[in-house]
Amino acid sequence: MHSSQPHRIACNSLHFTGSVQHSLTREEFGTSINCAESSKRSQIRAIDWLFDWHSELCRKDRQVLKIELLQEPSTIQGLVSLADKGDHVYMHLIENVSWNKGKNKLYCGVAGNLFAAACKLSFDLNYDGVVSFVPKTQLIEHYQKTLGAKLFGPNRMFIDTREAMMLTKHYLRQTI
Repeated sequence: MHSSQPHRIACNSLHFTGSVQHSLTREEFGTSINCAESSKRSQIRAIDWLFDWHSELCRKDRQVLKIELLQEPSTIQGLVSLADKGDHVYMHLIENVSWNKGKNKLYCGVAGNLFAAACKLSFDLNYDGVVSFVPKTQLIEHYQKTLGAKLFGPNRMFIDTREAMMLTKHYLRQTI
């Protein structure tokens, strides 16, 4: 039986992928996705982020994951904040670091890897890969096209099992 109260997701797995690419050279890089620790929050410089990730790290009901290149293990490329809702994983926030945003981003695929990691955690929790989130309005169509996310209600989206399987296979190189 699942609890209706959100609680922190245990984070003990590390995912290595080769699906982050340099935006100019298209060279692929191995990455690790793991828990961001509040004790190492100096790695998260406020100037590089729009969201307040330091306060997010302090939330007991959320787990923050970070993605780093294997060749630059102390440089965070993106962050995602997740909660276990008892029957699915809810994504509170997701953000690329400042140099991975917009037309001049340094690396492509960072956010896709973080979405895939959220789906993988949902599979690990026996929630069939289901992840929900509230997108920025201007990103709804982008998420529909790139992630296969579906709208429900006026401003909420979800990634269902089929799409979650495709994301984990593509980004994490894992078959569920």
